[in-house]
Parts: sequence; C-alpha cells; structure tokens
Amino acid sequence: MRRDIFQAIADPTRRAILTLIAVQAMTPNAIAEHFNTTRQAVSKHLKILTECQLLKQEHQGREIYYQLEIDKMKEIDQWLEQFRTIWESRFEQLDNLLDHLKNQQK
Repeated sequence: MRRDIFQAIADPTRRAILTLIAVQAMTPNAIAEHFNTTRQAVSKHLKILTECQLLKQEHQGREIYYQLEIDKMKEIDQWLEQFRTIWESRFEQLDNLLDHLKNQQK
C-alpha cells in the first residue's frame, strides 16, 4: 500500500520530526532523544516519512542520516496554496467591512 503524504503529516509526532530535520540532518538516535517514546516507535515514523518521500536517507559510514526532502514538501505547499488564496480573500473582505464600519461610526 502506497502511503499518502497527507496521512504522514496528519500525525503530530511525524510533523515534529519534520520540523527537527528541517534544521539539520539527524540520525534516528538523535531524533529519538527528542521524544518520550521508544526508538522503535520513532523508527516506524521515520519509515512512513521515508515511504512518502518526505525524508531521504544518507549513509555516512555506519550511520544513517535523515534529511528533509524539500521537493516533496513543495507538493504540500502547492495544495495549501488554494486555501491560502481563499483565506486571504476572506481576510481582505473582513478588512473592508471593518473599514466600512469604522467610517460609519465617524
């Protein structure tokens, strides 16, 4: 079963992992230190994020470093853009209404 990126980011732990890795590549043990959970649970989250291509692995000696896959994050941003446009339009309408009400009170 192919996993969906939106299913992956629906979990708060996986979102927190993405935030951590956005700053710098990290090993699974370094990531696990930031969570009050087992190393196996973190590994499961890393597997899901990797399957969704939100993370990529880089081998350095015996260590595996996980890093953020920026291009896949852009896919999320593009999907959100449609909502951003709607929100901005509604905020603009609200601003206009507030300006109108403010002018009426003068």
